[in-house]
Amino acid sequence: MNAVGFTHHLPISDPSSLQDVQLPDPVPTGRDLLVRVHATALNPVDTKVRAPKPGNLEHHPPKVIGWDASGVVEAVGPDVTLFQVGDEVYYAGDLNRPGSNAELQLVDERIVGRKPTTLTHAQAAALPLTAITAWEGLYDRLHLRPDGQDAGKTLLVIGGAGGVPSVAIQLARHAGLTVIATASRPESAAWVRDLGAHHVIDHTGDIPAQLRDLGIDSVHHVYCTYGTEQHWNAMVQVLRPGGSIVAIDTATDVNLNALKAKSLTFAWELMFTRPALQTDDMIEQHHLLNRVADLVDAGHVRTTLRETLRPINAANLRAAHERLETRGVIGKIVLEGWED
Repeated sequence: MNAVGFTHHLPISDPSSLQDVQLPDPVPTGRDLLVRVHATALNPVDTKVRAPKPGNLEHHPPKVIGWDASGVVEAVGPDVTLFQVGDEVYYAGDLNRPGSNAELQLVDERIVGRKPTTLTHAQAAALPLTAITAWEGLYDRLHLRPDGQDAGKTLLVIGGAGGVPSVAIQLARHAGLTVIATASRPESAAWVRDLGAHHVIDHTGDIPAQLRDLGIDSVHHVYCTYGTEQHWNAMVQVLRPGGSIVAIDTATDVNLNALKAKSLTFAWELMFTRPALQTDDMIEQHHLLNRVADLVDAGHVRTTLRETLRPINAANLRAAHERLETRGVIGKIVLEGWED
């Protein structure tokens, strides 16, 4: 099969950082689906896994990454019960297994959802990783409820124009929350407003002061998608007693004691936890992807696809990685189709 992989962790400017390769077709076992990948999307995790590492790591055979895909089930393992050959699916995969930058990919059915029928494969591929992260962050970590029981509560989303917040804003708005999103550029502010944010403020400025200018003294919850250390004091200041923070970036220096006076809670969200650790509730990702597909098909959530590159090959993936490393991307970049 055709695939894009690498043997060494190199800067994206090096043509060998991602290469077109030929690999054997994988064979499904257990609860595996063998999916023919029609489209794959980029996420920051792609660039982080591929980036230079200490120790001059080598991968033989080449390492294949990619954690967003939409495609068609080609074959199934003997224990599969949720899907059959010919089903259209979308999923984010598992950090411990070869990724979606390949024509054929093995993925456990418990982390796969049915592709939204109203979307193309390219549009669907933009959603899985960010939808899982947004859903788990809102409903598993912040303990909000998706069906309107928390309507009227306020949610501050820091870094609103990226892939995860672009879905979180839509889910929270549908659940009845008042959503305040941050954006620092006119184009990103326009994007988050279009997704449903009630208010937009600038995360490069004074967040508490900007909220006060809106007549908002405090918020119930914060979904922080970047700069947790940078925004820590502001988040603690604007949260009302009993409030909570969920974060998806990396932070090594935050003062947890600052949470005590208000009885605040803090949680990390990593959508790879369930598949990587084979948790007992791993199948919840299957269920939530199906719920997101229902929301998409009902018109409540839309794809966050902003740019499509064709075909899926090393040159286009290098270009997409380079774009993503600039940190100025709004929404998602998707690659679609394979060369014959």
